[in-house]
Amino acid sequence: MNRALHAVVSYLRSAPGTYVWLLILFVTTIALHQMSPEFERAFLGRRSTNIHELSTHPVRVLIQSAMYIDGGGWVSYAVLYTVFHAQAERWLGTLRWLAVAVLAHVLASFISEGALLWAIHHDRAPDSAVNTLDVGVSYALAGVVAVLTYRIARPWRWVYLAGVLAVFAPPLFTDRTFTDLGHFASVLIGLACYPLTRGIGGPPWNPLSLLTPLRRYAPGNRRRNTERP
Repeated sequence: MNRALHAVVSYLRSAPGTYVWLLILFVTTIALHQMSPEFERAFLGRRSTNIHELSTHPVRVLIQSAMYIDGGGWVSYAVLYTVFHAQAERWLGTLRWLAVAVLAHVLASFISEGALLWAIHHDRAPDSAVNTLDVGVSYALAGVVAVLTYRIARPWRWVYLAGVLAVFAPPLFTDRTFTDLGHFASVLIGLACYPLTRGIGGPPWNPLSLLTPLRRYAPGNRRRNTERP
């Protein structure tokens, strides 16, 4: 038990930014669950990166909107943060990882809301859309998912990238919402962060390395091991 606990603590300490952020989301999620639906919507509305709030309090809402989850449970985000954010932070270091997340969150927010503003001005969206609720951490997550492309060895890198595009590109043609545009923009921003990945030590990760333990215990290898003096 002590060994397992030490391993868990060591892993959490290897990605401090990821798990501090996840802890904040845990606290704010519990707080939201204590609110009535009407109060929660008004509360999140003041922390939304919508057109109105971005034009009046941009810095405040860009920070606050990344501290709440809009849709989806905290547990699912804990899994996603561990799979993607923690891996990126361990690979890039906290400062570079945070730079990717912030760039994706901020730039995608302005891009998506800019597109919505264009739609309002051209009568393709109602004027009330300036107050659309838009909070959450998905833009930052999409950017980090994309930058991890450079962590993977070729040719698996292209397989991973194809999977990322298969997830984020189709909604641009099916749902066509401003958040779908924001998610796809986040992916492009994450890919554009390639310069931040330069100079990182260690070889790219090869998915075939996951098979190494299986090879070690393959029948032929096990027999050869037992035949050694």
